Amino acid sequence: MNKGLSMSAPLLRLYIVTFLFFSANPIINIVVPLRGEAEGASNAEIGVMMGAYTVTSMLLRPWAGSIVHRFGPLRVLRALLFANVVILALYAASELDWYFAIRAMQGFTTAFFSLALQIGIVDTLPDNERSQGISLYLLAGMLPTVIGPIAALSLWHWGGLNAFAASMLILGLATAITGYGAPLPSGSKKGADEKPEETVLAKLRQLVTNRAFLVCSTAMLVASIGFGAVVTFIALYTKQSGVGHAGLYLALQAAVMVLARFALRKQVPSDGNWHARFVVGLLLSITVGLQLLALAVYYGAPVMYAASVMIGFGMALLYPALMTYLTFALPASSRNTLLGLFIAVSDLGVVLGNMVMGPVADLLSYSSMYTACAFLLLTAAAVVILSGRRLALRSDRGA
Repeated sequence: MNKGLSMSAPLLRLYIVTFLFFSANPIINIVVPLRGEAEGASNAEIGVMMGAYTVTSMLLRPWAGSIVHRFGPLRVLRALLFANVVILALYAASELDWYFAIRAMQGFTTAFFSLALQIGIVDTLPDNERSQGISLYLLAGMLPTVIGPIAALSLWHWGGLNAFAASMLILGLATAITGYGAPLPSGSKKGADEKPEETVLAKLRQLVTNRAFLVCSTAMLVASIGFGAVVTFIALYTKQSGVGHAGLYLALQAAVMVLARFALRKQVPSDGNWHARFVVGLLLSITVGLQLLALAVYYGAPVMYAASVMIGFGMALLYPALMTYLTFALPASSRNTLLGLFIAVSDLGVVLGNMVMGPVADLLSYSSMYTACAFLLLTAAAVVILSGRRLALRSDRGA
């Protein structure tokens, strides 16, 4: 078994492709609202344009997992790299009225890209390095969010739409050139229980009886709701309360996530067993962070920044831990489809954190809203504890 394969040259190339692919998004997230405002679009119109990306990506992920399973990660990646160049070029060549459709098309490519890369990494690496590969993939996808917003503002103020257009074309072409010969499997791994005739809906029916998927999805959904509420409302919370600085909070939270995913990637379990204590610990870290955030209005900025560390740490390791476990626990015949659905559940949590927690904050307060999120995390931790014994027994029998 190859030792250190997750950091080998072929895998590093995949992480570079991931970094380049996701580098366009932070720039778009800044420039599109600025262009919309400059051309007289309302906040509601801008919100619909930006939301089309997440909703499309979320809805297509289960289907994307099935397609990747059928045709293999490399073929799917090559097709969408070409589509990505065209879509990024359309941002500069189109009027603002077309941005809803373009954002939806970009969500389409992202759904397939994330599944192709993650499934390809899982199929390439030995079992004991799966968690490291997934952690490094997530790290590569997150790095653009650290430098992208600053780059976007500089581009917009320096050259406006022309600079934006040039950056999109450069990123699209660089991603295509780097990724076309990516060291991914041309076909997906198939198990002995493979049933090619199964439809996506037939595979999704397994969710009713698949305890591993239900427990992991519940934990990820609730954590994502809290995380989405933090990212969306932290600026308004700091403005209303007069405590802390939203930009510093988000930068610190992102830095913790980046450092944790790199430094602790080997600590994420990758043995196929269910580690309930590890998962509960991460959920409690997020819970404590959310409650500290709720109390920051009374105890000041240091408590708020401590919250960013706790939430960033928990979110950094929770997704790779759950994702890695599912790659072992799910049946081979429906693994890729259900992994796609698991990622969609994570996206759904962020959307719910935006849409559901906003009215809660309006009805009560931002502090109460974050307390409600912390309570939901405690409930998810209880679900993991109660289900942990059965999953652990199932893991032992599998071994």
